[in-house]
Amino acid sequence: MTTGRDRPRGRPADHAAGSAADGGRDQGTGPAGGAAGDVVGRAFAAALYVDGDAGLDAGASLLAAAPDADPELVRRGREFISGAWRRGWQPADVVRWVRRELDEPHVRLAVRLVLGETARYERLPPRWDEQLGALGETEGAGADPVAGGAARSLRDHPDRFSWATAVLELYRLLLRLPAIEPVGPVPGDPLPAPVAGEPKTLGRIRALLAKAEATTFPEEAEALSAKAQELMARHSVDEALLASRTREKAAPGACRIGVDAPYETAKAVLLDTVATANHCRAVWNGELGFSTVVGFASDLDAVELLYTSLLVQGTTAMTRAEAGQRAAGRKRTKTFRQSFLAAYAHRVGDRLTVTARRVTATVPDSLPVLAAREVAVTDHAERLFPRTTSTRLRGVTDEAGWHEGTRAADEVSLGERGRAVDRRRD
Repeated sequence: MTTGRDRPRGRPADHAAGSAADGGRDQGTGPAGGAAGDVVGRAFAAALYVDGDAGLDAGASLLAAAPDADPELVRRGREFISGAWRRGWQPADVVRWVRRELDEPHVRLAVRLVLGETARYERLPPRWDEQLGALGETEGAGADPVAGGAARSLRDHPDRFSWATAVLELYRLLLRLPAIEPVGPVPGDPLPAPVAGEPKTLGRIRALLAKAEATTFPEEAEALSAKAQELMARHSVDEALLASRTREKAAPGACRIGVDAPYETAKAVLLDTVATANHCRAVWNGELGFSTVVGFASDLDAVELLYTSLLVQGTTAMTRAEAGQRAAGRKRTKTFRQSFLAAYAHRVGDRLTVTARRVTATVPDSLPVLAAREVAVTDHAERLFPRTTSTRLRGVTDEAGWHEGTRAADEVSLGERGRAVDRRRD
C-alpha cells in the first residue's frame, strides 16, 4: 500500500510572520490588546511552548482568574485554526486529529472554533460546506459568536480552571500541527465558480448505497452495491468523454478521507482498492489517520461514497460473522476482525475492477481518454507525494476470519482488479 511521509509531530512547526503561533507570544498587540491581550499572552507563554503540566496549570490559573480575557482567548483560538488551513489542514482533518489525541470536550471546543472561524467567509472551498455540516450535526454545535464561545463551552467543565486547561491543551495541539500536502484552496483564496447542486447520477448512487447499508438481505445488498459501482463507472466514462469533446481544461484534484483505528491498515487497503477501481490514487498517512485520494472531481465523489458504504457493510457483516464464531465457542476477536477486513478489502478490490472494466469496454472511444486521465492523476499524485513507501498488510493469521471476509465481499459482488497494491498475507 502506498503511504506518504509528512513532517513528524512534536515541537511547534515553523510559521510565517504574523501567524497564530507568533500571536501566541504577542503581549496584547492584537485587536483586543490591553489587559486581556496581556493575560492571554502570558498564559500562552507559560503553557504552549513547553511540555508538561506545570506550564498548563500556570496558564490555566491566569485565564481562570480573568473572564474578561475570554473573547481575546477565543479570537486567538480562531487564529490557530486559520493557521491550520495555511498548513494544509481542512476542518474534518483538524477535528479528526483532536479526537485522536485529546478528549471529547476538546473536540467540542475545536468544532466551535472551526465553525466560528469559517462563518466569517461568504464562500468556502469545495467540500468544506459538507465537512462543516457533518461537524455541526455530529457535535451538536453551532457557530458561536466570539464573546459567547467561551461561556458556552463551560458546560463541558465543572469550573473555569478545568475549562481553561482544556483550551490550552487544545491550543498546544493546534500549534504543533505539522504542515501537510495541501489538497485545495483555503478560505480567502480565489475560488472556482460554484457548481449548482449534485449531479443526478451521484444522487442515484447515494440512494442505492443507502439501501444497501440498510437491508438485512445479502443478495439485495449485493445487487444494490453492484448497480452503484456500475453507475459510478458509467458516470466516470461520461464525464471523461464530455470533457474531451468540449476541450474542458479539467485537472485532477484531491481530497482526504479519514482512516480510523482499529484495523486501520485493512481499512486503508479497502480505500485504496476503491480508489484504484475508480481511476484515482490513494496515499495513506497512518500517523495522521487519513488517506489522500487524488483524482478528477466526479471520481473523488464516487470513491468517497462507495468507500464509506462498503466500510459500513463490511463492518456489519464482520459483526454478524463474529457472533457466529463466538456462538461456536471460538474466541479470536482481534485476529478474526483483522483477517476478516483484510480479506474483505482484497476481494472487494478484485471484484470492483471487473465491473469498471466491463462498463469501459462497452465504450471503446473512452479508453484513450481514460488512459490520459490516469496519467494526469499519477503525475499529480507524484507531485503531491514525491516520497512514498509501500506497506504490506500484516497480522492476517485467522483462517476463519479470512474466509468469512471473502464470503462477505462476494455477497457485495463488486468487480475484479489487478494488484497495484501488495496485499499478500505474512
